[in-house]
Amino acid sequence: MIDERIEALRARMAENKVDAYLVPTDDFHGSEYVGEYFKCRQFITGFTGSAGTAVITRDMAGLWTDGRYFIQAAEQLSGSQVQLFKMGEPQVPTVHEYLKQCLGEGACLGYDGRTVSDGEAAELAALMNEKHGVIQGGLDLIGDIWTDRPALPAEPVFALDEKWTGESRSERIARVRGVMKEKGADIFVLTSLDDIAWMLNIRGGDIHCNPVVLSYLVMDQNDVTLFANEKAFPDDVKRALCADGVHLKPYDLIYTYASEIPSGCKVLLCRRKVNSLLTSLIPEGVTILDEENPTTLFKAVKTPTEVENERTAHIRDGVALTKFIYWLKKNVGKIPMTELSAGEKLLSLRQEQEHFMGNSFDAIISYGPHAAINHYSPTPQTDIPIEAKGLLLADTGGQYLEGTTDVTRTIVMGPVSEEQKLYFTAVLRGMLNLAAAKFRYGASGLNLDYLARGPLWELGKDFNHGTGHGVGYFLNVHEGPNSFHWKKTATRRADTVFEEGMITSDEPGYYVEGAYGIRHENLIVCVKDEETEFGQFMRFEHLTMAPFDLDAVVPEQMTARERELLNAYHKEVYEKIAPHLDEEERLWLHEATRAI
Repeated sequence: MIDERIEALRARMAENKVDAYLVPTDDFHGSEYVGEYFKCRQFITGFTGSAGTAVITRDMAGLWTDGRYFIQAAEQLSGSQVQLFKMGEPQVPTVHEYLKQCLGEGACLGYDGRTVSDGEAAELAALMNEKHGVIQGGLDLIGDIWTDRPALPAEPVFALDEKWTGESRSERIARVRGVMKEKGADIFVLTSLDDIAWMLNIRGGDIHCNPVVLSYLVMDQNDVTLFANEKAFPDDVKRALCADGVHLKPYDLIYTYASEIPSGCKVLLCRRKVNSLLTSLIPEGVTILDEENPTTLFKAVKTPTEVENERTAHIRDGVALTKFIYWLKKNVGKIPMTELSAGEKLLSLRQEQEHFMGNSFDAIISYGPHAAINHYSPTPQTDIPIEAKGLLLADTGGQYLEGTTDVTRTIVMGPVSEEQKLYFTAVLRGMLNLAAAKFRYGASGLNLDYLARGPLWELGKDFNHGTGHGVGYFLNVHEGPNSFHWKKTATRRADTVFEEGMITSDEPGYYVEGAYGIRHENLIVCVKDEETEFGQFMRFEHLTMAPFDLDAVVPEQMTARERELLNAYHKEVYEKIAPHLDEEERLWLHEATRAI
């Protein structure tokens, strides 16, 4: 079936005189995850992962994806003509390098400009100019052949009350208008779905696990226009939006609006985030101010109300996770359990918690060798039994009205090796040291990342992923710009200064392919510490409240300070979680959080 789809696409390419057709993962908003309507890359390749790009030429079909998905992609592409290009591996060209190599003089590259950012479109244009070629950026050729394509998502929209956010819609709009005034912008164009949801204090369900609303937003100093499906908005939400000067227009009219912006206007937008079709329609006489969306930093710095609500969310989530760990240890080897059934059990425990709104991402419950595959999520085809031995990695999270959670615990299911204990402890030491950092204001994730990697680096080991990412407030579980990483890359800077109220994950790991994986993750919030003659000092506080498995901890491997950090954390976990457990669970947690 995949090969038939590729041949049908090639027929449409020939009709349009296209030599290569680019199919990104993105929707029209550059979202990390996308709704069913937007899964064109999955449709044409059969690969279901959340990251990747397809290129179809007249004689080649290729999929580029990263190391998280090498194994999954190889399995899903098997039997089709689609070739796997392992991004970052030696001698593997990037998508742009491949296009430069394979396209001849005067060639034509096609894509749907709604799914390619203006920033990438500029790079592709430069590449094609070298070839004296052309780009057709208005072609939805997948849509032409996808006869049973799902409808655009339009899940019900609801307003998020100020008691959850601590800041009204009108206040957030005013803050953005202040930046527009500073920049001299007449119009602000915003297309990132989580930024729109944040500014308008609305939530929806148009992307799996991400409570966002499919929409575009434009604003000036007087009006805000939201381009969205009006049918998704209840009357009370429409009235509330209108009262704050927000007016609804049909989703697709954003492109007409862009083409009619008056000459001489200055438009603030972020080319990396706005799709290329939209920007291509803006008249030449309009000045584009290409800067980061002001909402990005505003959204990352949580209000005091949001931080306090997050503490509540993490206690509720910690109760569910603690009950889950207890259930696993009590029942492993006694009742049937698999990766999938364990995930269902944890979901049921979260569903018992007040204000739970759903998972914040698909649960990563990975046992044994599966835990060595970053971001592995079990499927009916890969699901395996959990046995009374080895390690289980559970990276999961929930959406609550009080906030978003993301937590990883590596759980001892039975006998483990001394090697596993060594690395289990080293990873835990790094996680604790980073969470306990005290630093001068102005530091970023680049400055602090070593604290998490140090214990592994001392052993000549490392992990090949970032140490931490920002997390939204009842929004996307992955949110910029704050993060932890030890080096800059083209796509990851990690040099954003930590501000009071930023919430970031702290998640070092260690992985042995084909054997086991270890990761420990807490969410931490940045708060002010003392101010001295050297300036303001900052620190982090734990939000996540759940025990680490002492059955794999080697106390002798830890410094006295590290043991104190773990004991203090476990004392806090017991104090906050125990009141919500039954007697048997409390007795277990008391032992599980004992001082070492």
